[in-house]
This record gives sequence, C-alpha cells and structure tokens, in this order.
Amino acid sequence: MKLETSFAIALPAWCVELAAELPEHLPEPIDRMRLAIELSRRNVEAGSGGPFGAVVARIDDGLLLGIGVNRVEPGHCSSAHAEIVALSLAQARLASWNLGEAGAVELASSCEPCAMCLGAIPWSGLRRVLCGASKSDAEQAGFDEGARDPAWADALARRGIELHTAIERKAARSVLLDYRDRGARIYNP
Repeated sequence: MKLETSFAIALPAWCVELAAELPEHLPEPIDRMRLAIELSRRNVEAGSGGPFGAVVARIDDGLLLGIGVNRVEPGHCSSAHAEIVALSLAQARLASWNLGEAGAVELASSCEPCAMCLGAIPWSGLRRVLCGASKSDAEQAGFDEGARDPAWADALARRGIELHTAIERKAARSVLLDYRDRGARIYNP
C-alpha cells in the first residue's frame, strides 16, 4: 500500500461561485454572522457537506479574508470543519499562519466551536469569535462536539480573544435541525 503524501480540501462549486459574488467588505459583524449561517444552509441544501459555515474577516473594516463550509464527508477528512476550512483559506490568502498580521481578525461561525476548532482559535491569531448555534444545539442534532472545558470562554478571554455567542441562534439552530430531519449522515464514529 502506497502512503498518501498530500491532501487538499476545496470549497464546493456553489461556494466558489458565491465567493466571487461577495463584496470585498462586510463591515457589520451581524452581516458576517448571517453569511456564515447562509453558508451552512446552502451546504445542507446542496448536499455538499455538514450544516456548518464560517467567515473570517478583519474586524475594523470587514475585509473578507476567507469563508468555509463543512467538508468532512466529501473530503473524507475529519478535520475539514467549516471553521478550519475558513481559517486555512484566510491563512493561505495572507501567506501566514498568524491572521493577526492582517490586523484584528474575527471568526464568525454558525455554531460554537467543537473541541478541535476551539483549539485552533488561539493559534490562528484571532481577536474575536462570533457564534450562532450553541454546542448543545449541535449535540441535539446528533453531533459529537467533544469535551470542552466549562470555562472555555474565560480561557479565550485570558488570551485576549473576545467572544459573542447566540448571535442569530434561532436561524443557525434551524439549519442543524434541518440537516438532521433530512436524514443526512451524522458523521460520528
């Protein structure tokens, strides 16, 4: 058996087309959150991955740096969460692992971070995180979000990362439940 020596995760075609139509800036945080939820909704409708979307943007002017949708199933990659995809694409755009080099940068995610994505947040140079649905919303839809310290918000704050949760939660939660109700695969081992 030959070992693989590279891998790639790509956005689905509909997402690439949407990215080309997006404005360069989304100055209001609520608009970035709404885009993250729209990405999650379209991903479910297109059958191109799980019910999660994310946007990375500069805080001061809303310069869009990256978008992402969940690609776990089509990419055969357990780490292809929307947040990781958006962070990775933003880092590729900036040619740096440290998004802070572009100024104060924010992640808007359709759902609170799972254990893996929570770990990636401080190491990426983010200064603010916006979340839609809660961890319990994702778990009610059937997803295993992993262990998360009850003081996770405090841990981010100690690192200078601002956190805002339950933004447009009802809309974000409805995407999770729609995914579940469609009978789509919940990809827990």
